[in-house]
Amino acid sequence: MNKVKIIVDSTSDLENDYIKAHDIEVIGLGVNFGEEKYTDRVDITNDMLYQKVNEKGMLPKTSAVPLMVLIDVFQKYIDLGYDIFYTGISVKMSSSNNNALLASKQFPEGRIIVFDSENLSTGIGLQVLKAVELRDQGKSIQEIKDALTIIRPKVRSQFMIETLDYLYKGGRCSSLSFFFGKKLGIKPIIRVKDGAMFVYKKAIGKSIKALNLLLDIFKKDLSNVDLGTVMITSTNASESEKYLYDELSKIIDPKHIMITHAGCVISSHCGPGTIGILYILKENQEN
Repeated sequence: MNKVKIIVDSTSDLENDYIKAHDIEVIGLGVNFGEEKYTDRVDITNDMLYQKVNEKGMLPKTSAVPLMVLIDVFQKYIDLGYDIFYTGISVKMSSSNNNALLASKQFPEGRIIVFDSENLSTGIGLQVLKAVELRDQGKSIQEIKDALTIIRPKVRSQFMIETLDYLYKGGRCSSLSFFFGKKLGIKPIIRVKDGAMFVYKKAIGKSIKALNLLLDIFKKDLSNVDLGTVMITSTNASESEKYLYDELSKIIDPKHIMITHAGCVISSHCGPGTIGILYILKENQEN
């Protein structure tokens, strides 16, 4: 059986130390301010992103990984004798995975599997952690796909949105919702289900209320949580990150908590202060 190479797109939001330690290849999506073109996780940081948004008064356009970039990366590892397991942001949110599927068809059948995570950020990252475990156990790319197909609907991805400005500017929030949301101080909790985002709950007032709501959701799920890894993922939210880490550490062993930071693609859609608690359930449940 061939060696397995795990390749992910940059929206998986895993930290560089983990990526390097576990031999993962990351391919960046585009982050574009008009003619200024950047690659996520390569030549733009969140601080740069937010500075440019403030200077230009506009959000960037994000773009899928180009087909030819995917073909080149796939070719590199096929030539080295690897089978490839690729995953990335939900096909309902980006065409990157569809581009990867097209690229895979340029190679012999069975050498590349392109897997739709049906998620974003460390909702993808949690699945990648499982894929790494399976690869290290000597599983094939098909066996990894079969296992993740079972795990995928059990991933809980939910974030607090600190500011509605980015959702509004990006066309994901109506003018009326934006006006009343700002006036009332609404902090929506966004959840991912079946590959798409929706408003799961709303907190009104200070951010601490939304953070405590995230914690309440986790506590409700706790008996059904796979405690292998619980993610705290954020973008420019250091105080909220510390608060959630300290509170979660009272509930679970902190060695199971992994802190990560969203890249520029996720940050450009959600805005600064966004933070989430993400984890995998032992058994799937609706609420």
